[in-house]
Amino acid sequence: MDLYLYRQYFTKGTNGSLYAGGVLLCHTIELPWRDNMPNKSCIPEGVYALTVRTTAKRGLHLLVNNVPKRSLILIHPANNALRELKGCIAPVMQLTGEGMGEQSRVACEKLLAHILTTKSTVTLTIREKQS
Repeated sequence: MDLYLYRQYFTKGTNGSLYAGGVLLCHTIELPWRDNMPNKSCIPEGVYALTVRTTAKRGLHLLVNNVPKRSLILIHPANNALRELKGCIAPVMQLTGEGMGEQSRVACEKLLAHILTTKSTVTLTIREKQS
C-alpha cells in the first residue's frame, strides 16, 4: 500500500494531507522544517517504509523507518506540533492553524484501520504540495 503526504511549510508548523489510492484519509501536522534537526524539525521529504507497532506509552501506532540522521520517528496522535511533537507526524481530522489540528485520535484510528486491512508493505511518500 502506498500513502502520499503532501505538505505545506509554515513558520510555526507543517501541515499536510494524507492520501491512499487518491482518496484523502486525513490531514497531518508536524514541526516546521528546520534542516532535519532532531527534536526540532519535521523529517525530510522522501519515501519511507512504515511499520505498525505497539508500545506501553503510545499503544498502537506507526514507525517511520530509515529517516536520515533520525530515529524513532512515529505517527501518533497530537493536536499541537510545537507542544506535543519532537519530529513525529500527527494525523488530524481538521487543520486549525500552522502545525495545529483537531481530533487527532480519531484520525490516527482511521489511518491505522485502513493500514491494518492490507497485508502488503506500507510506504509513505512525502512531498511538498504543488499549487
